[in-house]
Amino acid sequence: MKYAIGYQLPDEYDSLTEIAQDYKEHIAEIYFALPGEASGRSVLGATEGLEMSEAVKIFEKEIKDIKNMGINLTLLMNANCYGAESVSVAFRKKTQDTIGRMISEFGLDSVTTTSPFVAMSIKEKFPSMEIRASVNMRVGTVKGMDYLADYFDGYYMQREYNRDFNRLRQLHKWCGDHGKTLHILVNSGCLNFCSYQSYHDNLVAHESEIVANENVKMKYPAPCWDFMSKQKDCTLFLQGSWIRPEDMKNYEPYFKVAKLATRMHANARQVISAYVRGRFRGNMFDLTEPGYSSLFRNNIIDNTLFPDDWFVRTSSCSKNCHECDYCASVAEKVFVDLSDLKRMYTQ
Repeated sequence: MKYAIGYQLPDEYDSLTEIAQDYKEHIAEIYFALPGEASGRSVLGATEGLEMSEAVKIFEKEIKDIKNMGINLTLLMNANCYGAESVSVAFRKKTQDTIGRMISEFGLDSVTTTSPFVAMSIKEKFPSMEIRASVNMRVGTVKGMDYLADYFDGYYMQREYNRDFNRLRQLHKWCGDHGKTLHILVNSGCLNFCSYQSYHDNLVAHESEIVANENVKMKYPAPCWDFMSKQKDCTLFLQGSWIRPEDMKNYEPYFKVAKLATRMHANARQVISAYVRGRFRGNMFDLTEPGYSSLFRNNIIDNTLFPDDWFVRTSSCSKNCHECDYCASVAEKVFVDLSDLKRMYTQ
């Protein structure tokens, strides 16, 4: 299994180009949104302290360098909302012009989108371009895939089903029978079936407009963070969709490429290294995006302390978390108080 990694502009410590070069035998593709464009994350180039023209210059050079390494390029057009332009003639033309330029100048290989309109617009002019449904579309059923089959070639599986192998096998078989591909995001830290997701995704899509206003000061980036800040342990996080690096081998029969969330991660190299090696000695909060480390400053999730039956239990259970205490029992073992560690090593 190889990995797809998310692009972010370089900082003084590292760059995705250098990471891609170091791990190019294990990286199948890099995915990215264009600088200045709305997507499923903060606008690329808007928060790095650069002029947008400089951000574009750096981005285009790095994307070309990565393509020259033999790594595929996937463009994200996965904002949850495109506002008043969502189905306009102008937006269709802009989309088609963008794809044409990305093909001719960069050798674009595929597009991931949340918008059926974007998918239709691309297929209309570039019928051979591979189009994938974003994980934010929450496609988790055969019916959901069938509805989109005319314009989408592949589907990022709804992340809540990452640990449901009965569902996974069903979706994988349907895709194989219908000439489609199934894809997976393996290190999302988002809460399963989060009630805030649509609201949060819309906020992110309109971020550039929102920051132009005088806004109410918020303590956390999203309501789910406020909810998580009140938790006493990591049980809810353990009940999420993320997959430990040690367990990725179980997914190889179903996926040729697994997607790693690294577009906003503070230490993308650590994430990629852990999954490439298939093991990680550290804090599991540090491998996901988001990771909630800042909410649990005095505690870590020690990835070396997970019980041997973790994968078997969590991949075959009924997912009725309100009726089960397994993850709570695991939390007691893996949720480590840092002060206890300090005392251990100073005795």
